Amino acid sequence: MRKNPIRHLKVDDLEKVALRFRCLGEVSRLRIVQSLMGGEKNVTEIVTFTGLSQPNVSRHLTQLVTSQLIAKRKSRQNVIYSIRDRSLAAICSIVCQSVKS
Repeated sequence: MRKNPIRHLKVDDLEKVALRFRCLGEVSRLRIVQSLMGGEKNVTEIVTFTGLSQPNVSRHLTQLVTSQLIAKRKSRQNVIYSIRDRSLAAICSIVCQSVKS
């Protein structure tokens, strides 16, 4: 039988888990995550991939960075974003497979 890690989390840690789920509960943020699954991108590349406006993308990126799902780093004139939490791919895969028609 597999262990269930959620059974042993403290309330503070459960808050962090809830923050991540809330963050992923928005279509625009999922589109941004989808774009980053293909590798690192700057804001312009994410805007092009998602079709969202630059201010909208920037706002959502802030939420994703705050929730520690994605990372950002400075590279010359650009800020580059990437997937930080490697479990994100597994989470998305499980949920996406469950809703496939």
